Amino acid sequence: MNNATTFLLLVVAVAVEVMGAAAAPPISKISCGEVTTTLAPCFEYVLSGGKVPGNCCEGVRSLYKAANTAAYRRSVCNCLKSITGSASPAAVKNAKSLPGKCGVSLPFEITPAIDCNK
Repeated sequence: MNNATTFLLLVVAVAVEVMGAAAAPPISKISCGEVTTTLAPCFEYVLSGGKVPGNCCEGVRSLYKAANTAAYRRSVCNCLKSITGSASPAAVKNAKSLPGKCGVSLPFEITPAIDCNK
């Protein structure tokens, strides 16, 4: 995967780890492809910073709501964790700020060392 995809998936890890609210998707897990597609509008922000696009926050909130079970959250987290090792420090910093900028409150900090089993 390229750095852009890596950064995008890192953003999702934060937004999805502790989610739960809306109806669950009719699948047993959320795929990496779904995560990437949903968070594609966040790509530029994670790479470059600046202003967070509104459609990025829509994607973050959508994943937050969709990952409403431990199994869904773990699927998303594991997907993201698998690619975060190559993320730049700047991308990690931007990813860490994204949930708050999108009005999503998470009780943990985004890092490449996220424990997806918690």
